[in-house]
Amino acid sequence: PSEQAILADTFPPRQRGMAFAIYGVAVVTAPAIGPTLGGWITDNFSWRWIFFINIPVGIVSVILTSLVVEDPPYFVEERKRRSGKLRVDYWGIIFVAIGLGFLQILLDKGERDDWFASNFIRMCGILAAAGLVLAIYWELHEKDPVVDLSLLKERNFAVAAFLMFMVGVILLGSTVLIPQYVQLVMNYSATQAGLVLSPGGLLVMGMLPFVGMLLGKVEARWLIAVGLAITSVALIHMAGFNTGMDYKHIAVARCYQAAGLAFLFVPINTAAYAFVPPNKNNAASGLINLARNVGGSLGISLVTTILDRRAQFHQSRLTESATQLNPLFNQAVNSATRVFGPGRTGDGAYALLMRQLQQQANTLSYIDCFYVMGLGFAILVPLVFVMKKTKPGRAMAGH
Repeated sequence: PSEQAILADTFPPRQRGMAFAIYGVAVVTAPAIGPTLGGWITDNFSWRWIFFINIPVGIVSVILTSLVVEDPPYFVEERKRRSGKLRVDYWGIIFVAIGLGFLQILLDKGERDDWFASNFIRMCGILAAAGLVLAIYWELHEKDPVVDLSLLKERNFAVAAFLMFMVGVILLGSTVLIPQYVQLVMNYSATQAGLVLSPGGLLVMGMLPFVGMLLGKVEARWLIAVGLAITSVALIHMAGFNTGMDYKHIAVARCYQAAGLAFLFVPINTAAYAFVPPNKNNAASGLINLARNVGGSLGISLVTTILDRRAQFHQSRLTESATQLNPLFNQAVNSATRVFGPGRTGDGAYALLMRQLQQQANTLSYIDCFYVMGLGFAILVPLVFVMKKTKPGRAMAGH
């Protein structure tokens, strides 16, 4: 979150949209090359190197930050004013850590442990709820809160934070969904699965500067609405995936979705800061990124749950038709038996058909996920116009 606050502090309102766009190009470079690079590392070395490779990157980042980044004037003045009187919201940090920490565990392990049928998950839910309730109460009454919830009283920021939460749900949910689909259903390798995502990331990189320029001419609300609509249509289009599709069709569908996301990141961030005072930029950046990260965790958990439950449902329905009373099933068994040649039992043919049935059940469960996410984004479009109107090119009306 700090980088967005630095940009908001450094650039004047008329330049802030383009600054966020250039920053966005750097951000989406990782999703563009990360899946392919990660897949290649996994296939050729070990999954552990996915973590080790970040060590030199982190060292370079620390060096560059110490050399280049400077504190804004108001922050320097505030630090001088509070010299020796710095207040740290320790209780707020503790409550937020407990609430979000146990919520993350609940989301990560919930489906695996059958959610609240597990005593461990129930305990995580109780601790998460208690931590979050205490955190909200404490932060609303604390003079210097670690999470400034008072920002949500500003309508534009509240709507933008919710939209960013939903972008996190869809972005990480679909980023997990597509590689899983091509690997599980279409038998792609990890490298090939990464290559499916890369064109979409490259498209976003190319579009973000264009969106930044549009922010100087078009109201942010309209760009957000366009982004939501495009992403919704793209996700519903993905609901047409089938086992006969090739790499090109899947990569193009991902590009459609990426085109919509390009209209969301920068305009939502710009709208979020529109009526936030400069001394609240750090708090605003932290809160809106928290919304996106929590949304991402929820998105992954939601996708995993829908996939498992709907795969079971579709497999059950398809199995009901796989009986000798069904002439189409008998015909399929006979055709599969001929593949195994004379003298072989029908067990191999039946096993082959069951594998195909499982593959179809998995495909239908992915289709359900794409429909849910697509309809979810479509419902959000009217919410955009709850936001207050801001002049194009003005990221902060109060300045």
